[in-house]
Amino acid sequence: MKWTKRGLLFEPARHGLPAGCIGFAQSPQALVCDDRVRVFFSTRQEDGNKYLSRVSFVDFDRGMTHVLATATEPVISLGGLGCFDEHGIFPLHVCRQGDTVLGYISGWSRRVAVSVETAIGLATSNDEGRTFHRLGPGPVMGPTLEEPFLVGDPFVLVDKGVWQMWYIFGTRWVGKTPGDTNPDRVYKIAHASSVDGIDWVRNGSPIIADRLGADECQALPTVLRLGDRQHMIFCYRHATDFRRNPDRGYRLGYAYSMDGRTWTRDDTQVGIERTPGAWDSDMLCYPHVFACDGEVYLLYNGNEFGRHGFGVAVLDQEG
Repeated sequence: MKWTKRGLLFEPARHGLPAGCIGFAQSPQALVCDDRVRVFFSTRQEDGNKYLSRVSFVDFDRGMTHVLATATEPVISLGGLGCFDEHGIFPLHVCRQGDTVLGYISGWSRRVAVSVETAIGLATSNDEGRTFHRLGPGPVMGPTLEEPFLVGDPFVLVDKGVWQMWYIFGTRWVGKTPGDTNPDRVYKIAHASSVDGIDWVRNGSPIIADRLGADECQALPTVLRLGDRQHMIFCYRHATDFRRNPDRGYRLGYAYSMDGRTWTRDDTQVGIERTPGAWDSDMLCYPHVFACDGEVYLLYNGNEFGRHGFGVAVLDQEG
């Protein structure tokens, strides 16, 4: 692959966020509409000396060149007391089913011995994503015997009549990075299938080979079919010392598959790298690919995990 960067597309400080939200536009997820592209993202709301993750959106023209409008309120409430998404949603992945927009929730809640637990829920929208309502207070996918914690980051695609989901699950918690208060975590990308988008079959096995060793963390898979192959872009990093050390932070990886289950990883073909001195000089993370009007776009976050917004790149399809 070869991507042409267009630069920083959405900046919270310049374009605005819902009232009460501060900084960050993490994990952009696109919904192609008739007259615009609506991009959902997670932003942050102060909660004492901690944060809550709230979901907002920004509308672009279908050429992904300028902002049309931004949401003034979060599109979905947080989960209730003790629910899997009590403290945040990051990300909200959206896809269409007829006239309904499905929102797959990557919800998180705080814990004591470790920082967080996550699971995947489902909500629906009948107004093009302006508001979402949960199917119920619990998740559609949570921890299992083989996937003991940190189930999240869903990406759903109906391919040849089969619902497929690529997501992550935690394999273990590891020691603390000096200066941090909580243990760090390791998570891998896995695959699930479904006949209805609600009940999912999975086997708890990673599908993407490690490049950095057993402690590699893989996140935010995004998949697009081009020709006879499915193409996945994801982000990966070292498990520890990744927040302040650019050499251990997030990069983008690439893999391809014929069936969505068996993948060949080849990061040399990802076609996009950091730009020295720019907003993405230290980090590339939280990718999302989608097609619109014959073009293929890649949305992604840069330095500081999306604090400064997200950018866009366009695929060179001749290459």
